[in-house]
Amino acid sequence: MSPRPIPPGRDRRAVRHPGPAGAARVQEQRRVVVVGGGIAGIAAATVLVERGVQVTLVEAQDQLGGRVRAWPLEGDRTMSRGFHAFFRQYYTLRSLLRRADPTLAHLVPVPDYPLRRGDGLTDSFAVLPPSPPANLATFVVRSPTFPLSGLASVHLPSAIELINVSYPESHERYDGESAEAFLDRLRFPEGARHLALEVFARSFFAHPDDFGAGELVGMFHAYFTGSSEGLLFDVPDDDYDTVLWEPLHRYLLARGADVRTGTRVQDLGAPGEEGAPWQVRLGAGETLDADAVVLATDPRTTRALAGELSAAGPDQQDWHRRLAAGHNAPPFVVLRLWLDGLVEAGREAFLGTSGFDLLDNVTVLERFEAGAARWSDEHGGSVVELHAYAVDPSRDPSLAADGGSGERGVDIAAVRERLLRSLHEVYPETAALAVRHEELLVEDDCGLVGTGPWRDRPTVSTPYPGLVLAGDGVRVDWPVALMERAAVTGVLAANELLGGWGAQGEDVWTVPLQGILRPGRYRSR
Repeated sequence: MSPRPIPPGRDRRAVRHPGPAGAARVQEQRRVVVVGGGIAGIAAATVLVERGVQVTLVEAQDQLGGRVRAWPLEGDRTMSRGFHAFFRQYYTLRSLLRRADPTLAHLVPVPDYPLRRGDGLTDSFAVLPPSPPANLATFVVRSPTFPLSGLASVHLPSAIELINVSYPESHERYDGESAEAFLDRLRFPEGARHLALEVFARSFFAHPDDFGAGELVGMFHAYFTGSSEGLLFDVPDDDYDTVLWEPLHRYLLARGADVRTGTRVQDLGAPGEEGAPWQVRLGAGETLDADAVVLATDPRTTRALAGELSAAGPDQQDWHRRLAAGHNAPPFVVLRLWLDGLVEAGREAFLGTSGFDLLDNVTVLERFEAGAARWSDEHGGSVVELHAYAVDPSRDPSLAADGGSGERGVDIAAVRERLLRSLHEVYPETAALAVRHEELLVEDDCGLVGTGPWRDRPTVSTPYPGLVLAGDGVRVDWPVALMERAAVTGVLAANELLGGWGAQGEDVWTVPLQGILRPGRYRSR
């Protein structure tokens, strides 16, 4: 009898999802083009190249990392697309990072990430035990935003849903219901609603009434009520490119992958007859032939590239319908400031906020990023990042661009002013500090997990032989989200191809699929 696999984290009840069985390496030469060099694309390319597949990874930007990309600026400064939390539930992402950093030495713990409301009430997660149900009970007892008197107003059946989930059924249970509607019937006290739930919903770059309740409940299970990994997380000790993606870039090159950054894919050509290759046409006019394609781009690009494929039958026509039904979330904004003085020493390295206008969090980067710390030491100032998750001019017309300083329909000057005003309210000492440098980024390439039918969302598999999808906008029937969903879908995309070629795939681990009230919660799969 083979020994029981050892879970990858502290949660002894994590669930293993075995990859396909087969030979250690592909037995015939196989060529795969992976389109998109974000987490999903890197994960797919890594699993494939380790099993002898000839991989070409094509990324439009000059660096890998996708929405977790970082790039250099003048004066030894860097910029990124915003702060990301590397939770300890991210088993697949962490496994990927271990390829280049076996002990994860470049991930450092954040001791706490308080969530503060505009009225001053603040919740801390550092004091919570990591495992359910003790974490939930302690939160209710200790949270200033959840007075015990508020328990009487909570709708008990809705609250029980948070600890009585079962996947994948729990995804479909909420078809047609928004996170806002679920929060309304849950009837948590207002403070707890904002800090414990709504802030998480906005981390998906969406307003709660556009965001699916099933995704919210799944996230609550994955991070809080269903996992013993706890709510605290780690962050890289330098910019993402330096310590995460460039080392993985080198790892892929060392194993024979062809990694092409700064290269755009123009379109895809599906095989016209049995045995013909896929054709991936690049913007420079070159065409790459492949046995298979992993499409791991942002949702809009995926819809554009796959949408041009001809639909020969009902299955392909239905798939195109489901693919075209996807939508992107509203724009998000990242404002990074290099100040001429220091934020007070007692301030949190990372603070989530609610009720401070557009501001969703504040990060003091020199507290953990080596490059920001060097700049701070040399110039005597702090490097502060402000994030606005869902800047939606359709909801707030004052944010709409007037043609003068707009980007993606957003009035940049107005957003900047409002974010700075909120920063000065949250950390008052910053009002007296001058801005020596600044970078403001507006992007709108995140997929929206809406209220439509869960089963209608595209999956890794497609009706086109040799074409698979990956990315955090792709449906997975397990409770995974954000960066972890990107990594998981990348592995699953590689596994689907490897299984068809008789090669061994890679196991995936997740938090338990059953809530704490469910019998058989820890049954292995």
